[in-house]
Amino acid sequence: MTATHPPGPHDGYATDVAALCSDLLRIDTSNPGDGSGPGERRAAEYVAEALDAAGVHATLTEPRPRRTSVLARIDGEDPDLPPLLVHGHLDTVPAEPRDWTLHPLSGDLHHGCLWGRGAVDMKGTLAMTLALVRAWARTGQRPRRDLVLAFLADEESTGAYGSRHVTTAHRDHFAGVEEAISESGGFSITTRNTEAGPDARVYPIAVGERGTAWMRLTAHGTAGHGSGPAEDNAVAELVHALSRLAAHRWPTRLTPPVGALLDALDRTLGIRIDRTRLEEEASRLGPLGELFDCTVRDTAHPTVLTAGGKVNVIPSHAHAEVDGRFLPGARDAFLETVDRLLGPKVTREFIHCEEAVAADHEGPAFDAMAAAIRSQDPRAHPVPFIQSGGTDAKAFAAIGIGTYGFAPLLLDPDLHYFGMFHGVDERVPVSGLGFGVRVLHRFLTTY
Repeated sequence: MTATHPPGPHDGYATDVAALCSDLLRIDTSNPGDGSGPGERRAAEYVAEALDAAGVHATLTEPRPRRTSVLARIDGEDPDLPPLLVHGHLDTVPAEPRDWTLHPLSGDLHHGCLWGRGAVDMKGTLAMTLALVRAWARTGQRPRRDLVLAFLADEESTGAYGSRHVTTAHRDHFAGVEEAISESGGFSITTRNTEAGPDARVYPIAVGERGTAWMRLTAHGTAGHGSGPAEDNAVAELVHALSRLAAHRWPTRLTPPVGALLDALDRTLGIRIDRTRLEEEASRLGPLGELFDCTVRDTAHPTVLTAGGKVNVIPSHAHAEVDGRFLPGARDAFLETVDRLLGPKVTREFIHCEEAVAADHEGPAFDAMAAAIRSQDPRAHPVPFIQSGGTDAKAFAAIGIGTYGFAPLLLDPDLHYFGMFHGVDERVPVSGLGFGVRVLHRFLTTY
């Protein structure tokens, strides 16, 4: 690949970002969501020390012991421009070492990749940010506008001890901020045999995400002996309700950003994606289809089921948890459908509920991100997309900040990016991290 490097000492990016990423991967910040994890304190202290060494004052904030976030600010060249927020999370989901090729806390370099839980989600991105700040400290360069930095706890749960904490307890830190960048966007997907030429690369930039409705369901029945009549069996009622929910075919609906994504893929691939058969088209397009497969409809997936404690006792209650996601503007209709499918004998309550969020996919920020990617990869085709999952973007949207998913990575065509998230053998290429630092440098010094 031919790439144009930005001004500055780019040659040290890959080495520095690799060391930073490896160090972060070796710090256990697993977050089971029940408060039993080690917390983010050690990683937060590491980040703060790296920032302080680069001349950037860092503040630690901790709503609960060891649930720690880091806040900082870097002055830009033009103080008249609104500040830009760069946020990311320090925590990871847990990993089972026996399932991995290398230990998930190893941070080892193997076949050109750094391996470990959080390599993609999202300690690699945090390392890119730190490497860039350190490079600026060495050269005296600065971003075009003020940068507000937030390295956050608890994203892998509800954000209560991270993004939701800092947006309330430290609201002034984000004064004047209108836009932000964070995880899950700007990565490459290689296409083949298209009108754009061989080995064209699509770079999806996230411009929003579906709403989140995590729900706890409860079925009530009559307790009794397992050998007797069971006309009011809570377990059976709940299982039947979950079966109806899981079998439901949610209708498709194109939001403007997803429509823009499909139009861009049409142009890049030289085809016409059939809007009336999106499920089949998503399957046909493989990794590119994953960009829209889950964002053209609502979803509700049962994930947890608990009931009873003894084989010969019919319990009076049965419980389940469901991960629900809904399109922008669809919250009420989504919940009405869920209630209809559950039926009158199953009640629900929210574990966590947040509205869908969106940023401008046609504005100058998106254009500047696309230009930054193209500056490093002439074969790049940046496109907008909506994330199927959720991030800290929702907490910042609540205070008027729109977040773009922009954590640029140049990936090997055979590395399944989405499969790295919460998956086994999570890893990130060192060369891709170096590419990402160069893209971020270009974007942050020009936008």
